[in-house]
Amino acid sequence: MPTTIAAIATAQAPGGIGVIRISGHAAFSVAQALFVPKKPLDYSQLRAHTMSYGTLHDFPSSPEQPIDDIICLFFPAPHSYTGENVVEFQCHGGMAVMQRALQAVFAAGAQPAGPGEFTRRAYENGRLNLTQAEAVMQLIAATSEQAARAAQAAMGGALSQAIDQTRATLIALQAHISAWVDYPEEDIEALEGSELTAVLNTARQDLHALITKAPRDTLMLQGINTALVGRPNVGKSSLLNVLAGYDRAIVTPTPGTTRDTVTETVQLGSLTLRLTDTAGIRNTSDSIEAAGVRRSRAALAQADLILAVFDASAPLTDDDHAILADCDPARTVVIFNKSDLCPPATLDGSPLVNHPTKQVSRGPHLGLPSQTAGGVYLSALHSTGISALSQAIETLLNTASFNPNEAMLANQRQQNTAAQALAAIDEALAAHTAGYPLDAISVCIEDAITQLFSLTGERAADAIVGEVFARFCVGK
Repeated sequence: MPTTIAAIATAQAPGGIGVIRISGHAAFSVAQALFVPKKPLDYSQLRAHTMSYGTLHDFPSSPEQPIDDIICLFFPAPHSYTGENVVEFQCHGGMAVMQRALQAVFAAGAQPAGPGEFTRRAYENGRLNLTQAEAVMQLIAATSEQAARAAQAAMGGALSQAIDQTRATLIALQAHISAWVDYPEEDIEALEGSELTAVLNTARQDLHALITKAPRDTLMLQGINTALVGRPNVGKSSLLNVLAGYDRAIVTPTPGTTRDTVTETVQLGSLTLRLTDTAGIRNTSDSIEAAGVRRSRAALAQADLILAVFDASAPLTDDDHAILADCDPARTVVIFNKSDLCPPATLDGSPLVNHPTKQVSRGPHLGLPSQTAGGVYLSALHSTGISALSQAIETLLNTASFNPNEAMLANQRQQNTAAQALAAIDEALAAHTAGYPLDAISVCIEDAITQLFSLTGERAADAIVGEVFARFCVGK
């Protein structure tokens, strides 16, 4: 029989309320040994979601050893998060109180819970499948409303239902093939090649659609790794401060003030940006500044999104052109800051739109409005143009079409497994085209089915399951 486990389920910090969760066959016995209700409580007749007010004592329970006045909640199996008997002590949230209460729970017979062990038990007891369990941690980690809604949809089965539907069509196809191959005497109707192709292509399209939008979905769920780059004194730090809503980075008129990267998570419209302000990129003989420039180039190379900032009040310099050449257009939004000081930036005295290099620095491929002269014009000083920046980023990354209620592959494990299933379907189609017999094609279909079972956790290896829950926090 599994052990009875316990952990603090709320944040490990002072708070108004702290919760200790206990799960397992002996959960009620542990509670009975520590909790003295104000009104008599019959533990043999507990119904789901019973709540009682009383005093929590040290173990062994004694009126002379009170810990806290608490609310105790009871969830008899299977009507609980884990599917087991569950008890929750709602205490005052001081850390001394919580630690003393937890030690009393351990003394009464419970064992410390490991990372994600409550949710793992919910998975093992059939309360959640693996994608729903992963969505629990996705919800905890959500930094935006969109990400939280997507996690709720996944917990409700959005992905698992889509996978179940695709898998069901493949299972029906596999059953037809197996029956036709294994029982020729039953006079089972032969499978038409067009029907085989149609079923496989439908499954392929469904998986391909999930995989194709996975990079965009991941950015919306986990936040967009964003680098602010540009030469010194173009206003990168000022823009960071505007987006962060407070003075996160030091701003001075002296070029080269930022010597190291400064990172802040900011909310821009529906987007969560993990924004890194970098040292100004330029040729320099200063060894400290040069080290900062190297870090800036590393951040530029690793970013999902590049915000390339230029000074709108002066012509672009050789350093500006060099930075622009290093920016991947598919990941870059060009920003002209200080637009309050003068007309749009020029190149060699000519408007940017007429310059021969305009195809590098402007256009729909950068996600910028086509009517702008080379980029998004804003003033960090006056906080103007921020909405245009948000729209440009959404266009570039195609995030406007993000629907948090749709099925999506939320992490690398899910994406890899779906890709393996897709590869197996492609092999089946190729085998059919090459004229292989149905029993050979069925091997590929069976592989695809196995991968889809693994995606939702119904045939997942113990190592995969362990890896999933190892990333959880203790108490969840």
